[in-house]
Amino acid sequence: MSTAKANRQYETQIAADPALPTILITREFDASPERVFRAYTDPELVVQWLGPHRLTMRIDAYEARSGGSYRYVHREDDGTEYGFRGVFHEVRRDERIVQTFAFDGFPDGVSLETTVFEDLGGRTRVTTTSLMGSIEARDSMIRSGMQRGVREGHERLDELLAGRPSGDTA
Repeated sequence: MSTAKANRQYETQIAADPALPTILITREFDASPERVFRAYTDPELVVQWLGPHRLTMRIDAYEARSGGSYRYVHREDDGTEYGFRGVFHEVRRDERIVQTFAFDGFPDGVSLETTVFEDLGGRTRVTTTSLMGSIEARDSMIRSGMQRGVREGHERLDELLAGRPSGDTA
């Protein structure tokens, strides 16, 4: 069993305030903010953990710096592709990332995401707040199955931070 599945105290929490067009995602990791931040900003690491287990990932661009941009594609075994893109508005090393996020399949649904890396003395709490254009857009994102992708991505990140390849259950 992987560490991520065995360690339930670090489950990904996903919440949507009924009155606000936001999604709040919180997760703790057994690694320093420096290591977790690097996993969020180094494209060679991002490709190893971001997204669900069943999808492969190709990064077309990933400049994790203030003013930089990104584009990546997740791919199903049958060849179906899902493209995502955005702009990094603020990248504060080991502390915070503010970026836009858009799914090519829903181009009018751009969200603004703020991710904060909180030092817990050898561990890190990552909190991402996604502000959507409307409650309807937020609900559509939730219905898309994003929770599964976020949770599985966090499990893969746990494994990466523990020094095991994603999917290795040793």
